Amino acid sequence: MNPSEIKEFLLWKSEQYEHPNFIETDPISIPHHYARKEDIEIIGLLVALIAWGNRKAIIQSGKRLIQLFGESPHDYVMHFEGHRQLDFVHRTFSSNDLRFFLLALKNIYHKEGLEATFQRPRGGGIQFAIANFRKAILETPHDPMVKRHLSNPLINSSCKRINMFLRWMVRSPNKGVDFGIWNIISIQELHVPLDVHTGNIARKLNMIGHRKQNDWVSSELLHDKCCAICPEDPAKLDFALFGLGAFEKF
Repeated sequence: MNPSEIKEFLLWKSEQYEHPNFIETDPISIPHHYARKEDIEIIGLLVALIAWGNRKAIIQSGKRLIQLFGESPHDYVMHFEGHRQLDFVHRTFSSNDLRFFLLALKNIYHKEGLEATFQRPRGGGIQFAIANFRKAILETPHDPMVKRHLSNPLINSSCKRINMFLRWMVRSPNKGVDFGIWNIISIQELHVPLDVHTGNIARKLNMIGHRKQNDWVSSELLHDKCCAICPEDPAKLDFALFGLGAFEKF
């Protein structure tokens, strides 16, 4: 396909997949159980942090978080005590990891809130917003092992899970999928979460050249291509790239 055909194809596929029917088989279904901003962003972050591997398993683990938190993840966090026993494991994400993130979120909400942790210097790109969030989380005393759940774009990680979380929080809710509850980052800055599916399709469509790594450099290259296709909403193409890889084996 030539560039014009690729553009038309990806915009068509994005419209096809950005639909409420997409929700039930995706981890975004978990924060859709809540309506309050703070509840959505807390459980959205935790589900994004465990979002690797089998999507059915991710959703099942997300449902266990719903059972744990009850009607309000925010209320649960604000009343959480570090000695409380937790029964939660998702792959390498342990109950001790969950305990740390709950305490970190409690500290953050006693200050400015989760959205504010994504502030960055004037003129700084989205990678600095993600790095500042990571720094704010790690201000809570922690075992060094928890860092494996917090990718750092400043050392060239693609930050797939945090970019996915940001898409959820920032993009418009008009299609009934994303939430559009944050404005600290603009829609135009959002990166497509770069994983095995989006990466493979991007390579087939020559959107990241011949780079084999799913890293921040590749994420930036893909972002530039997506901006050329859909400058007002580049992360919209996540639906096309992911759908073509995960559902159609394109």
